[in-house]
Amino acid sequence: MSIKHFFKLSPLSAAIKAPSLGLLLAVGAQAHATPEPVGPGESKIIDAGEAVKDWALLAGSELTVNGATTGAIRGLGAQLSVNTGSTVERIVAQEGSNVTVANATVQTNSATAAAFELTDSVATITSSHIEGSQSIGLVLNRYLAGTGGSQAYVFNSTIKGAQAGASVTQYGELYLNDTEVLGTAAGSTALQLNGGSAFALRSTLVGEQNGVRIARAAGVTGDGSLVLDQTTVEGKTGAAILVAGRPGRIPTATIEVNNGSQLIGGNGNLLEVTGGATANMSVNNSHLNGNVLVEAGSSANLSLQNNASLTGTLLNVDSLSIGDHSFWILTGNSMVGALDLAGGTVKFGEADAFYQLNLDTLSGNGTFVMGADFAAGLNDFLNIAGDATGQHSLLVASSGLEPVSPGDVHIVHTGGGDAEFSLVGGAVDIGAWSYGLKQDGNDWFLDPSARTISPGTRSVLALFNTAPTVWYGEMTSLRSRMGELRHNGAQAGGWVRSYGNKYSVSDANGVGFKQTQRGFSLGADAPLSEDSQWLVGVMAGHSNSDLDLSRGTSGTVKSYYAGLYATWMDDDSGYYFDGVVKANRFENDSKVGLSDGAQAKGNYGTNGIGASVEVGRNIKLDNEFFVEPFAQASTVVVKGKDYKLDNGLQAKGQNTQSVLGKLGVTVGRDFVMDNGSIVQPYLRTAVAHEFAKANKAKVNGHVFNNDLSGSRVELGAGVAVSLSQNLQLHADFEHSKGKHVDQPWGMNVGVRYSW
Repeated sequence: MSIKHFFKLSPLSAAIKAPSLGLLLAVGAQAHATPEPVGPGESKIIDAGEAVKDWALLAGSELTVNGATTGAIRGLGAQLSVNTGSTVERIVAQEGSNVTVANATVQTNSATAAAFELTDSVATITSSHIEGSQSIGLVLNRYLAGTGGSQAYVFNSTIKGAQAGASVTQYGELYLNDTEVLGTAAGSTALQLNGGSAFALRSTLVGEQNGVRIARAAGVTGDGSLVLDQTTVEGKTGAAILVAGRPGRIPTATIEVNNGSQLIGGNGNLLEVTGGATANMSVNNSHLNGNVLVEAGSSANLSLQNNASLTGTLLNVDSLSIGDHSFWILTGNSMVGALDLAGGTVKFGEADAFYQLNLDTLSGNGTFVMGADFAAGLNDFLNIAGDATGQHSLLVASSGLEPVSPGDVHIVHTGGGDAEFSLVGGAVDIGAWSYGLKQDGNDWFLDPSARTISPGTRSVLALFNTAPTVWYGEMTSLRSRMGELRHNGAQAGGWVRSYGNKYSVSDANGVGFKQTQRGFSLGADAPLSEDSQWLVGVMAGHSNSDLDLSRGTSGTVKSYYAGLYATWMDDDSGYYFDGVVKANRFENDSKVGLSDGAQAKGNYGTNGIGASVEVGRNIKLDNEFFVEPFAQASTVVVKGKDYKLDNGLQAKGQNTQSVLGKLGVTVGRDFVMDNGSIVQPYLRTAVAHEFAKANKAKVNGHVFNNDLSGSRVELGAGVAVSLSQNLQLHADFEHSKGKHVDQPWGMNVGVRYSW
């Protein structure tokens, strides 16, 4: 039998006010022997062990079933209670009957009748099993000539039916709490709404074809609502919800999907609308996956609100409203009539899939998240046939690859209106450059004329530029040690120092970054002979530099180094010479914050070597003052390296070179304390000049010149304290300001022990 026949009212339901005993008896003859009647005002209790029979309850009667097994029970305006352990073949309740079923089973094998049927009656079902193994589990009917309906309140129960788990006609109301409703046969639905309403809380509705089917039966003049709260609806082979019209029977469905509810369609569709029907669905605080398909001539209006989301394709949807903190993720080309964004977001699928969204109109304010493969010339596209209004942001996916033709990247088209489109953050990072957005009539494109260096390129140039400043920062502690040797005599000893430096760097490309360095050095030295004026030493150390390039882009340079140094001083004339050779291993790591909020990473290791010489004269003055003019020359070479970020950006660096010259003077004084210790404060000033200009790097084939050449002024102050002949302490502070490199502060402290 076709399922549609089960949606017709039974003979009792079609009758108008016919509560006669003869009619009840006639109906009862379909099952067991003549049903046992319970007359008006009578009350009957059936206990376990009594004979199985049908029962007919007349108006005002009452029947209680306590753990018994019965045949069909039919009531007209009666009271029926089916209690724990009871099994009833079928229940038909009409004309204001009130039925209570608790911890019981109602099950029929009939192919022509539902297991539990209400007509203008009320039922409360708790912890029970209702099943029509060849038909429908629960039917809420009404009299065709009336305006009343039936209500069923179901708690913690199971309702099953071959054609449908439950069916509700006009004016009927089904309340499901913690309940499972199942349609078990091929083509079945869990819940059929023929003008009725259903409210499901923490429940599950699963049909072999559809989870919920909303239609209109003959004689139905209006439609109810479907409200889902923390509920799952599943159609195993079809859509989760089907709203189906037919000539003369066209429903308008109102659907609410709330608070974590799920719609699962075995065919990938969470909602289908056919036959000229209309579906108005609002989604609140739920995350849905599936498509919405609307047949030509039908209509659907969707709303995503209160942190709701929908991931799927929308085809022929009349309108879509997306509220703040809610979003729609496309999984295919889609068509929507009117899209209104109230702070909502539309995302064009995953990064490797590209779709077109066709709209009739656009209004409100929202964000479109769009992907692109600029190297292949592919990107998502927003096409608005009619007017577009409001202010909208475009979050276009970044890429490390170079665009084929950035000026031809077409992102948005409208048919008119005063809508404003802008890129999130003002730019999109593509390869070596970040591009702006330009409007040409009713079309929006990437703007190559408004490009700037991308964060990925900035991180590459910064890491290539950082090694020399790291090398020089590590030298500060060694220069202080060599100064100690000149002022305290050439005694053998060991030493350790800790240091920190802060740099602000801006090269000729306008790439600026802040570098914070911290590290330590240790070493030992000794004179070549007992009366030698030469002292030689070895040293090693480690430093860690953090780079901040703003906008979420950062880098780290870990440096490991070892070196040799020598100093010579003629006590008579005061002339001195210092020389250093130092080799480094640099481990570089970058994290790049991109315009679309993604992060790219890259790392590489390289080696460097440098040398520094300083000549000067220590001139003794009266009252233990001294002045020390000096000249210094340093050079560093860091091996070039090819590497790439994980977003595809490719970098190729030449050898990085630095040639630094410096002229300066140090003045100070020795204070001899009463306990014999010596305190030596001093001031230093110098002018330094970087001569290297041609440190070139390539990013995706674009050549950039990492030029840090220019002069800077250095200021310093420090103090050396000789606590004894063998133990000395030291502290030094410096500051510099220049064309490309500033040092807001630098500090090192240390201790030396002589033997």
